[in-house]
Amino acid sequence: MTKRRPEGYIKGRPLKPESLMMTYGYKPELSEGSLKCPIFQTSTFVFKSAEEGKAFFEIAYGLREQGPKEELGLIYSRLNNPDLEILEDRLCLWDGADSAAVFESGMAAISTLAFEFLRPGTVVLHSEPIYGGTEYFFRHILPRYGIKAVGFPAGADEKALEKAARAAGRVAMIFVETPSNPTNKLVDIRACAHVAKKLSTKENRVTVAVDNTFLGPLWQHPLKLGADFVLYSATKFIGGHSDVIAGVCLGGAEDMKRVRTLRTFLGTLSGPWNGWLLLRSLETLKLRMTCQMKNAQKVADFLADHPKVEKVYYLGHLEEGSAQRKVYERQCLAPGSMISFDIKGGEKQAFKFLNSLELFSLAVSLGGTESLAEHPGTMTHSDVPPADQARMGITPKMVRLSIGVENPEDLIADLTQALDSV
Repeated sequence: MTKRRPEGYIKGRPLKPESLMMTYGYKPELSEGSLKCPIFQTSTFVFKSAEEGKAFFEIAYGLREQGPKEELGLIYSRLNNPDLEILEDRLCLWDGADSAAVFESGMAAISTLAFEFLRPGTVVLHSEPIYGGTEYFFRHILPRYGIKAVGFPAGADEKALEKAARAAGRVAMIFVETPSNPTNKLVDIRACAHVAKKLSTKENRVTVAVDNTFLGPLWQHPLKLGADFVLYSATKFIGGHSDVIAGVCLGGAEDMKRVRTLRTFLGTLSGPWNGWLLLRSLETLKLRMTCQMKNAQKVADFLADHPKVEKVYYLGHLEEGSAQRKVYERQCLAPGSMISFDIKGGEKQAFKFLNSLELFSLAVSLGGTESLAEHPGTMTHSDVPPADQARMGITPKMVRLSIGVENPEDLIADLTQALDSV
């Protein structure tokens, strides 16, 4: 019988995440030798004995501490499921997290985290702009539970961030989206961690949560920069094929135990079919994101030189020596594949451009294999008041692009003919 290697290593050499995405956390011998993890489409699991069932529930409901060599067995698919457990193990590898929790959507991940770590009378201090759904949840839903949301500009330095935090009230969480959607402004994650540490007391710990959706698990690792949590809309790059809705939250073991417990009782755990789809997608994550990033560099360069484009918002074009460039060099590994730009004119010209695209699809979302284009001011961020949009830099002339894996010359050809029509 062939001796299996210790998982994650070959002769003591640690394997890279892209290699481990094929096998990590899965034992074929437990599934009739199936090369790929099957879909465990079941609501409940059979215990070997009543004693085993008792032990599993004691751990799952926190009635006692889990033993050092004791594993939490399978109980019910609202609590755990093999597809999701393997997926969570593999997601931890990219971010260097202790633990991960998969949700039905990115908003399910954000809301579950918020309800666990925020209390009535506390404040969530968040960067601006952020995804429209998150903005609405913070501004309109959390206040119903006595939780206040206060914003600060994404490009703020540590001094300005601390000033905003001290003026906001009893801050319990600093929530940032970096780069910001749709302006691609960076938030200094280390600065947020420093401010959170200064504000924390024995009675009030301030956590830092980072929505890392725009750069995905490849190009930025917030936990290594001092964040307590990293969140993703797994619908985007992690899923990567525009065919699944899911979310992820990752962090330290003790913090994530709290998140997973609340997830159980809110019922926001994702299902086995989604888990299987995401396991499939993780195998090609690096290939897809690398191709998309390289394509985006070519597209951004083209747009920057086009006479009908007023300004390009792209991490690869940050001015040398600028504050934003310094943040980028400290915390990002690549510029990603999201581009926004201002077309000369206004909404009329932006709409004419969008309506003329042929290869790009006119749709919201991002991070899929196909290239997408949308108008943030009237689509993804339409619920943000016009005055706030203007303050955040979201103008009627702004267009957002998510670059896919198509041939970059074909993408540029489509952008060329659409711009010609304006």
